[in-house]
Amino acid sequence: MGRILAIDYGSKRVGLAVTDPLRIIASSLEALHSKDLIEFLKKYMQKEKVDIIVVGEPKTLMNVKSDSARFIDPFVKHLERTFPEVEVVRYDERFTSVIAQQTMLLGGMKKKDRKIKQNVDKISATIILQDYMEFIKYKGA
Repeated sequence: MGRILAIDYGSKRVGLAVTDPLRIIASSLEALHSKDLIEFLKKYMQKEKVDIIVVGEPKTLMNVKSDSARFIDPFVKHLERTFPEVEVVRYDERFTSVIAQQTMLLGGMKKKDRKIKQNVDKISATIILQDYMEFIKYKGA
Protein backbone atom coordinates (compact mmCIF):
# COMPACT_ATOMS: atom_id res chain seq x y z
CA MET A 1 0.00 0.00 0.00
CA GLY A 2 1.33 3.41 -0.96
CA ARG A 3 1.09 6.74 0.77
CA ILE A 4 -1.59 9.37 0.28
CA LEU A 5 -0.23 12.83 -0.50
CA ALA A 6 -2.34 15.97 -0.10
CA ILE A 7 -1.82 19.27 -1.88
CA ASP A 8 -3.13 22.65 -0.79
CA TYR A 9 -2.55 24.36 -4.13
CA GLY A 10 -2.25 28.09 -4.54
CA SER A 11 -1.10 30.13 -7.52
CA LYS A 12 2.03 31.18 -5.59
CA ARG A 13 2.59 28.64 -2.82
CA VAL A 14 1.74 25.01 -2.25
CA GLY A 15 1.43 23.09 1.00
CA LEU A 16 2.05 19.35 1.04
CA ALA A 17 1.16 16.65 3.55
CA VAL A 18 1.62 12.90 3.40
CA THR A 19 0.59 9.78 5.27
CA ASP A 20 2.90 7.16 6.65
CA PRO A 21 3.10 3.96 4.54
CA LEU A 22 0.28 2.35 6.56
CA ARG A 23 -1.94 5.42 6.09
CA ILE A 24 -2.43 5.93 9.82
CA ILE A 25 -0.90 9.36 10.42
CA ALA A 26 -1.02 12.53 8.32
CA SER A 27 2.05 14.77 8.59
CA SER A 28 3.03 18.02 6.95
CA LEU A 29 5.70 17.52 4.33
CA GLU A 30 6.72 20.76 2.66
CA ALA A 31 5.66 24.21 1.53
CA LEU A 32 7.13 25.46 -1.70
CA HIS A 33 6.56 27.71 -4.68
CA SER A 34 3.96 26.33 -7.07
CA LYS A 35 6.38 26.40 -10.00
CA ASP A 36 8.64 23.92 -8.16
CA LEU A 37 5.88 21.44 -7.29
CA ILE A 38 6.02 18.99 -10.20
CA GLU A 39 9.81 18.56 -9.94
CA PHE A 40 9.50 18.06 -6.18
CA LEU A 41 6.77 15.43 -6.69
CA LYS A 42 8.82 13.57 -9.31
CA LYS A 43 11.77 13.32 -6.93
CA TYR A 44 9.58 12.42 -3.97
CA MET A 45 7.75 9.68 -5.87
CA GLN A 46 11.03 8.13 -7.00
CA LYS A 47 11.80 7.53 -3.30
CA GLU A 48 8.31 6.90 -1.91
CA LYS A 49 5.32 4.98 -3.25
CA VAL A 50 2.29 7.25 -3.55
CA ASP A 51 -1.05 5.74 -4.61
CA ILE A 52 -3.34 8.75 -4.21
CA ILE A 53 -2.86 12.49 -4.55
CA VAL A 54 -5.59 14.54 -2.88
CA VAL A 55 -5.91 18.07 -4.20
CA GLY A 56 -7.82 20.58 -2.13
CA GLU A 57 -10.75 21.95 -4.10
CA PRO A 58 -11.83 25.46 -3.11
CA LYS A 59 -15.59 25.84 -2.89
CA THR A 60 -17.91 28.58 -1.78
CA LEU A 61 -20.47 28.26 1.01
CA MET A 62 -22.99 27.53 -1.75
CA ASN A 63 -20.97 24.36 -2.60
CA VAL A 64 -19.83 25.61 -6.01
CA LYS A 65 -16.26 26.07 -7.20
CA SER A 66 -14.72 29.32 -6.03
CA ASP A 67 -12.87 31.76 -8.28
CA SER A 68 -9.53 30.22 -7.36
CA ALA A 69 -10.66 26.92 -8.92
CA ARG A 70 -9.51 28.31 -12.26
CA PHE A 71 -5.96 27.53 -11.10
CA ILE A 72 -6.86 24.07 -9.80
CA ASP A 73 -8.50 22.66 -12.95
CA PRO A 74 -5.44 22.94 -15.24
CA PHE A 75 -3.15 21.86 -12.39
CA VAL A 76 -5.15 18.66 -11.79
CA LYS A 77 -5.07 17.85 -15.52
CA HIS A 78 -1.30 18.37 -15.52
CA LEU A 79 -0.94 16.09 -12.48
CA GLU A 80 -3.01 13.36 -14.14
CA ARG A 81 -0.88 13.53 -17.30
CA THR A 82 2.41 13.63 -15.39
CA PHE A 83 1.54 10.81 -12.96
CA PRO A 84 -0.96 8.57 -14.82
CA GLU A 85 -0.33 5.67 -12.40
CA VAL A 86 -1.49 7.72 -9.40
CA GLU A 87 -5.14 8.35 -8.59
CA VAL A 88 -5.86 12.08 -8.30
CA VAL A 89 -8.78 13.01 -6.06
CA ARG A 90 -10.26 16.45 -5.54
CA TYR A 91 -11.44 17.10 -2.00
CA ASP A 92 -13.32 20.01 -0.46
CA GLU A 93 -10.94 22.39 1.31
CA ARG A 94 -13.40 24.90 2.70
CA PHE A 95 -12.26 26.54 5.94
CA THR A 96 -8.86 24.76 6.03
CA SER A 97 -6.91 28.03 6.21
CA VAL A 98 -9.10 29.25 9.07
CA ILE A 99 -8.74 25.92 10.88
CA ALA A 100 -4.97 26.04 10.28
CA GLN A 101 -4.78 29.49 11.87
CA GLN A 102 -6.81 28.31 14.86
CA THR A 103 -4.64 25.20 15.19
CA MET A 104 -1.48 27.28 15.28
CA LEU A 105 -3.01 29.63 17.86
CA LEU A 106 -4.27 26.82 20.08
CA GLY A 107 -0.97 25.00 19.68
CA GLY A 108 0.84 27.95 21.19
CA MET A 109 2.71 28.98 18.05
CA LYS A 110 4.20 32.44 18.37
CA LYS A 111 2.57 35.27 16.44
CA LYS A 112 5.70 35.71 14.33
CA ASP A 113 5.56 32.03 13.25
CA ARG A 114 1.80 32.19 12.59
CA LYS A 115 2.42 34.96 10.05
CA ILE A 116 4.70 32.72 7.99
CA LYS A 117 2.41 31.71 5.14
CA GLN A 118 4.27 28.46 4.50
CA ASN A 119 3.21 27.24 7.95
CA VAL A 120 -0.43 27.88 7.09
CA ASP A 121 0.00 26.06 3.75
CA LYS A 122 1.55 22.96 5.34
CA ILE A 123 -1.03 22.80 8.11
CA SER A 124 -3.87 23.34 5.61
CA ALA A 125 -2.58 20.43 3.51
CA THR A 126 -2.41 18.27 6.64
CA ILE A 127 -6.00 19.17 7.51
CA ILE A 128 -7.15 18.30 3.98
CA LEU A 129 -5.36 14.96 4.27
CA GLN A 130 -6.78 14.18 7.72
CA ASP A 131 -10.31 15.01 6.54
CA TYR A 132 -9.85 12.83 3.46
CA MET A 133 -8.56 9.93 5.58
CA GLU A 134 -11.63 10.23 7.83
CA PHE A 135 -13.86 10.34 4.76
CA ILE A 136 -12.46 7.14 3.26
CA LYS A 137 -12.49 5.45 6.69
CA TYR A 138 -16.21 6.10 7.11
CA LYS A 139 -16.96 5.46 3.45
CA GLY A 140 -15.42 2.03 3.84
CA ALA A 141 -12.86 2.41 1.10
